[in-house]
Amino acid sequence: MRAITVAEYGATPSLMNLPEPEPGPGEVQVELVAAGLNPLDWKIADGLRKDVPDARFPLVLGTDGAGVVTAAGSDDTRLKVGDRVFGAFHGAVRGQGTYAEFTVAGPDDAVVVMPEDMPYVLAAALPTAGVAAVELMDDAGIAEGQTVLIIGASGGVGQNAVQLAAARGADVVATARPEAADRMRDLGAATVVDYQDDLNAQVLAAHGEVDAIIDLVSGPPVTEHVAGLLRPGGTYLSTVDAVNPDAMDARGLRGVNFETRGGAAAVEHVAALVQAGDLRVAIHADPPLEEAPAALAESRKGHADGKTVIRI
Repeated sequence: MRAITVAEYGATPSLMNLPEPEPGPGEVQVELVAAGLNPLDWKIADGLRKDVPDARFPLVLGTDGAGVVTAAGSDDTRLKVGDRVFGAFHGAVRGQGTYAEFTVAGPDDAVVVMPEDMPYVLAAALPTAGVAAVELMDDAGIAEGQTVLIIGASGGVGQNAVQLAAARGADVVATARPEAADRMRDLGAATVVDYQDDLNAQVLAAHGEVDAIIDLVSGPPVTEHVAGLLRPGGTYLSTVDAVNPDAMDARGLRGVNFETRGGAAAVEHVAALVQAGDLRVAIHADPPLEEAPAALAESRKGHADGKTVIRI
């Protein structure tokens, strides 16, 4: 089968041919149609989870995917041959990811049956970005009447967070490039600010202090500065481990380095939001598998505009 792999942590991803993975007891083999691209994918390639003892090389990249169950390793599997499925495949950290023609889903993976009328590309875009956005809303305690600043709002998680925060009745301030401003407003942002200019000055001029900051991109020096926008008792959530909780606490703020919890029920919940029309997903690009290394390189640059999905 064709797959996008790295030969070692830190190596450049490349296309190669590998044997199809065989499902063990309780596992199913999935023939993939699409794979969602997340920054987590290239971070794993760089060695983010290098402490995983049973990782094997060449390491197949990709966490999110959608496809069809083609084989079962035993008779007691949760998913059955012929099921159209999607979700987060935890084998990615061990080198058995979704940037491939086939992968394997285990009983504890957040992989579920797809809604009948959902396209594969859309399904592959949902698991990590959708679940993270829902959990960010809960962890930040976003509620009606609050003002929330979302930094990195135009990417996969960001576009979902804007919609979910607005749906909760929050006043959303989104950072994005000027050319993405109309789309951010269409998703529910009350105000769009250009991250290339003085962020603090723009936000203070438009809204004053905010109740919560959801930061999907900034490093530690920026978080310390931007935290000055928070009201006393406000919450700063970072998805890139850039917050110092003790330093935030000393300033009368709550700082959290967010990690998604996921799970099959969470994936089903996100799919239900899409089915109900409560969550829209903009697909920025859907390159074929052989172009995945270039798409990963583009993702490293940041400033995403919607979601990228790899067509297998």
